[in-house]
Amino acid sequence: MLDPNTPSGAPAVSIVVPVRNEADNLAPLIAEIAAALDGRWDYEIVYVDDGSTDATPQRLAELRRERANLRQIRHAASCGQSAAVRSGVRAARGAIVATLDGDGQNNPAFIPDLIRAIEQGGARVGLAAGQRVGRKDTGFKKLQSKVANKVRGGILKDGTRDSGCGLKAFRREVFLSLPYFDGLHRFLPALVRREGYDVAYVDVADRPRMSGVSNYGFFDRLWVGLMDLAGVWWLIRRKKAIAVATEVK
Repeated sequence: MLDPNTPSGAPAVSIVVPVRNEADNLAPLIAEIAAALDGRWDYEIVYVDDGSTDATPQRLAELRRERANLRQIRHAASCGQSAAVRSGVRAARGAIVATLDGDGQNNPAFIPDLIRAIEQGGARVGLAAGQRVGRKDTGFKKLQSKVANKVRGGILKDGTRDSGCGLKAFRREVFLSLPYFDGLHRFLPALVRREGYDVAYVDVADRPRMSGVSNYGFFDRLWVGLMDLAGVWWLIRRKKAIAVATEVK
């Protein structure tokens, strides 16, 4: 299952998990990731600690002593989820990268389906995006997501009903070719399509967070999200077809 572009000795797949103050969720989620992937792919797990102020750094250090394929990246201060994902992807050694949130709501059992969608899609598929069913959030949060997805889909025509699901898989070089901005992770389907790649969709079951509380609030990102939406719309509008050049003999 090794990708031909994977350097010798590097894992085929990297699992990137951004976290902030999720100390109690680390060990259970890592065990679930291992259960989903052991024996299927040569993989690594890259945890990006986005400036945690709880015991997350210490717990990760302890877990690294138990798992040789677990890596730990740390931001000195919180930079946000998109920055954490990007740090993890840049550090990743696998040609295919899968991401999931660190709170336990994303079930790692669906990661193999996402990876296979990338492998089977060939070079034309740049992203496999999870689409949550059976949302376990509060009624207000589900309404918030429904409205946001409706507005985003109507403007960007990105073909997805759920861009906020943390379960995704993509080719590392495709992700790193995208224009970076804070909030990038919420617009991956639209931006990957902008680069000329197809997007595969996989239904995934949602579940309650394992412990702790959400680090993200509605009013914290409402206006920023609207500005990001306008910016992504502008990027798509300004994209020109890539010129095909041939040498004249």
